[in-house]
Amino acid sequence: MSQRPEHPFAKYVAILGRGKTRQRHLTFEEARDAMAMILRRETEPEQTGAFLMLLRLKEESPEEIAGFARATRDVMAPAIPAAIVRPEFDIPSYAGKRRQLPWYLLAAFALAAQGRKVCMHGAEGHTAGRLYIGETLAALGRRMAAGWDAASRQLERDHFTYIPLTVLQPRLDELINLKPVLGLRSPVNTFTRLINPLGAPVMINGIFHRGFLETHTGAARRLDERRFSVFRGEGGEPERRVGKTCEVAYVKDGEEFRERWPAMLAEPRVPQEGALDARLLAAVWRGETAHEYGEAAVIGTLAVWLRTAGDAADMETATELARDLWQSRNPDWLQAA
Repeated sequence: MSQRPEHPFAKYVAILGRGKTRQRHLTFEEARDAMAMILRRETEPEQTGAFLMLLRLKEESPEEIAGFARATRDVMAPAIPAAIVRPEFDIPSYAGKRRQLPWYLLAAFALAAQGRKVCMHGAEGHTAGRLYIGETLAALGRRMAAGWDAASRQLERDHFTYIPLTVLQPRLDELINLKPVLGLRSPVNTFTRLINPLGAPVMINGIFHRGFLETHTGAARRLDERRFSVFRGEGGEPERRVGKTCEVAYVKDGEEFRERWPAMLAEPRVPQEGALDARLLAAVWRGETAHEYGEAAVIGTLAVWLRTAGDAADMETATELARDLWQSRNPDWLQAA
């Protein structure tokens, strides 16, 4: 009986899964090829699961994360219209919120209301008990982009769009929803933050663990991102935890540096919001309700984003710019949009 030929993807599982003395990380090109095969559905389910969990066990390297993100961009590219409106800011949102409302959404709205184009993208509902951007937008009377053309129209009209992963790359949405099957998050939760689907010149990442800052900055450098920042955000999202100091790691024109932003509130332990009612975001935006934590989170988050974009040369100036931007917002913009 003839021997079954080895599957082309098997070599990548073998690289990760050999004994302790022989296993290694994938190179950028190996990671790029491996993820492209997964996205094109050229792998067996057993291979995909083994690959993702071996990566989880080893912890992904910057080269691997960058290779996976590049492969995703490669596979997506043919579907993106050449004439699509391009944003200035790329703000990924893949964690969902559990303790606090997504105040960073108001930071994005504040930029958009000033005519600065913001593309958000993310996954919906992969972890129970969390509030995601898609359902938040629905509560505010706004729609997710149903396709690339819709995203372009929203960027042109409102200067803001949110593209769900089901539109960006349906295969990745399937993989990110494997957590209940595999029992663990996979590298998909990490590298989707670095997709930057529309090539925005400014990219912001929020993560759960400060120990992964170097992984993200290393991947951003490998992807030639020119203005990038990453920090441990509230709930793993790109939102300042304003009750505590915040270490932000940047990439600017290929160089890395860090800043430690001071706490904005005297009390480090911020009480958990009760029921996460997205309508409170609209009330705060319109000035109908004051919310000390929420408004501090918006201003603090905006400050990091503006500093990343190069609007300010230091943290203090960025904070003043952010405060002015927030206080000068048009209360009617959210309803009008």
